[in-house]
Amino acid sequence: QALLQESGPGQVESSQTVFLTCDVSGVAITADFYYWGWFRQPPGKGLELIGYIDKSGKPFYNVSLKTRPSIARDTVKNQFTLQLTSVSPEDTAVYYCASRISPVGVPHGAKASERRYWDYWGPGTQVNVSS
Repeated sequence: QALLQESGPGQVESSQTVFLTCDVSGVAITADFYYWGWFRQPPGKGLELIGYIDKSGKPFYNVSLKTRPSIARDTVKNQFTLQLTSVSPEDTAVYYCASRISPVGVPHGAKASERRYWDYWGPGTQVNVSS
């Protein structure tokens, strides 16, 4: 069973870059059939997939966020990270990391953002962006 824990700055100013870390325990982030994702949920809105990496570290991103997110991993620390550039108050949200175990990958489209398709979740970390 994977245990995930997010950490981040809590508060940032507009136009800055947010850097979040997800520490993973219980399973190696290089394990077969695992996918590691970042999500967010703005106040009063639904869950949104930001992107994810596969076991080789190859990233896939939600096209709606254009080139702003970047997901990377550190296999020594067994963690993966999210960098989100040029933030604005619209990026204020609770940010979650999650993992999915599947030999067939991550669903396409809206299903990829649904909580039920991901197996383990961190508790979330609040990021507030001030104008």
